[in-house]
Amino acid sequence: MTTTKAKDRARELEEALRARGVRITRQRAALIDVLADAEDHPDASELHRRAQAIDASVSLSTVYRTLSVLEQQNVVHRHAFEGAPSRFETADVPHHDHIIDLETGGVIEFHSERIERLQAEIAAELGYEVVRHRLELYCRKKRR
Repeated sequence: MTTTKAKDRARELEEALRARGVRITRQRAALIDVLADAEDHPDASELHRRAQAIDASVSLSTVYRTLSVLEQQNVVHRHAFEGAPSRFETADVPHHDHIIDLETGGVIEFHSERIERLQAEIAAELGYEVVRHRLELYCRKKRR
């Protein structure tokens, strides 16, 4: 872990696990470090691979169980993008939407105030207020 932000994330993840009575084992600590450092949207298999680079004894079942608890504690978000395994990111990031590159599987984060305003306007016109939303755009690069 290199940044202060990653260390703060790791501390929050550990606290969420402890709040649920989950012990912080060496294996869970490795996964927490990986999650705290991740700037992409890794799936469970990728998180497992990265955690094993820190501690070879990390099992895939530990990854899944830990992710489940962290998701229940709302400190990790699960993204179920079409046609791909669920991906994860820490919940401390500001709101953003996603573009999923259909050719590479890459996930690009973006934020648009225009889109946010338009969604609020549409909801209001229909007599609603936006509580939360998720926008996923499935795209291909334009050919020149």
